[in-house]
Amino acid sequence: MKECLVYVGTYTHGDSQSEGIYVYRFDPATGGLTHLSTCKGIDDPSFLDYSPDRKCLYVVSEVDQIKGTAGGGLAAYSIDQETGSLTFLNLESTQGAYPCHVQLDKSGKFVLVANYMGGNITVFPILENGQVGPASDVVQFTDFSAINPERQEAPHAHSANVSPDNKWVYAADLGADKVMVFGLDLEVGKLIPANNPFVEVSPGDGPRHWDFHPNGKWAYLINELGDTIVAYAYNADDGSLETINTVKTLPKDFDEWSDTADIHVHPNGKFVYGTNRGHDSLVMCEVDQATGALTVLGYQSTGGAYPRNFGIDPTGTFLLVANRDTNNITTFLIDQDSGLLSPNGQVTNVPQPVCVRFMPIEQLNEGP
Repeated sequence: MKECLVYVGTYTHGDSQSEGIYVYRFDPATGGLTHLSTCKGIDDPSFLDYSPDRKCLYVVSEVDQIKGTAGGGLAAYSIDQETGSLTFLNLESTQGAYPCHVQLDKSGKFVLVANYMGGNITVFPILENGQVGPASDVVQFTDFSAINPERQEAPHAHSANVSPDNKWVYAADLGADKVMVFGLDLEVGKLIPANNPFVEVSPGDGPRHWDFHPNGKWAYLINELGDTIVAYAYNADDGSLETINTVKTLPKDFDEWSDTADIHVHPNGKFVYGTNRGHDSLVMCEVDQATGALTVLGYQSTGGAYPRNFGIDPTGTFLLVANRDTNNITTFLIDQDSGLLSPNGQVTNVPQPVCVRFMPIEQLNEGP
């Protein structure tokens, strides 16, 4: 089994004790984490992604201005191939406030950033030295539904995900109750609106995060405000989506506040998981292998408060979830047959964790 590094994005503002981006060695036998290093000097490095060659890490600084310039930041770091430690390369303005999601396209040529308060998507080229160049495209959203007057008073881009075939980009706009659909021009780094330029979700549901099934035929959207997951059939020819079914992420008898956060499909394609903040749980769903439809299996407490993002190790054995308000990451063992989760006792103290990203490596040198 290959070794893995785990990079953890955090919040550093306010009362947080976080110092930046945390680097861990993942133990594939126990699911535990061993701290290797901390990358300091960046404010609120909440979300991150690495290049296909695993040589660079790209991190958003979820703030409203960088050195007096309006907009958050996108930082590039080189990854030490022996230790996993990070070395700062450069920082660019995202041209929108509070960037909250970052993803590279499959070729590793471009980085896409969703700016939540800016209500826009920014595309950056990756230079030969791993640095990010100035933005090659900025797409400003303008619609908003106002169904939830506190959260949908303006466009709020919450994520931008590239399809498995690298042809289409799906940008969840929580403020507009829409998923915007774009073609991706890899020659110039531009987003081209699709013939069917958006998919509407139920009014007030507030789309947030997105993941594709390993077969490339189905996709799953988690809605933050509506506490739902929608299964879609994906058409690679025109980027269009057809709804398969929708499930609730919360028990029927739960009537307190809760919003969803993250969603991931298990590597074996049999299960989908999502986080509930408030209920403080992971919803566990089974995927119908013939249709892609979801059925809720149950709910597992995350063992902490306000779970944000989570990661599943490449073998599909363990799930690690970031509990922001209890400053810890809890590890769960995944039953490969039933999809059910069980805590295995591994709890790692991390200040204000937000994003958990596994990165497979060939071999890790931890020194003498």
